[in-house]
Amino acid sequence: MLIRRHDSLLLVVDIQEKLAPAIDGSEWVIANSVRLLEAARQLGVPAFVSEQYVRGLGPSLETIRAAALTARFFEKTHFSCAAEPGVLEQLRAASRPQAILTGTEAHVCVLQTAFGLHDAGFEVFVVADAVASRHPDNRSAALERLRGGGIGIVTTEMVLFEWLHQAGTDEFRALLPLLK
Repeated sequence: MLIRRHDSLLLVVDIQEKLAPAIDGSEWVIANSVRLLEAARQLGVPAFVSEQYVRGLGPSLETIRAAALTARFFEKTHFSCAAEPGVLEQLRAASRPQAILTGTEAHVCVLQTAFGLHDAGFEVFVVADAVASRHPDNRSAALERLRGGGIGIVTTEMVLFEWLHQAGTDEFRALLPLLK
């Protein structure tokens, strides 16, 4: 199953000020989430950003906020975005059956969101090089469980190249800096 630009939305889960420093490999999670947010903006893919319990974990990192210029933000207290009142309605309103997920923590909010969206009828893809947890074993276990549960495990470049679909276009040239 390929990811199709006109059928997908991007959901960045809980990359927040007080949580990010504790995440193993947070640098690449942030960098790849930023790449996907920038590509989504340029290609017209709807983007959403969740923030778990902002009072305790702070807002999204400034780099995420800066890249998410056209994204819709929402605060949540449920671990799963799909369980938070009103969020499924927001995502469904985008009329995109595929959900691409990045963020933290892989074994908690990303995993529960992925399964919740899957149960709600979305085709869900988790971006392996854009999700992490405080402990690498938790990330590994989450990816294994997600894969076994029918969730697509992809990489940032898979998403970017599948969104682009072909080389030699103006869109490809515009996104080339994100592909290097």
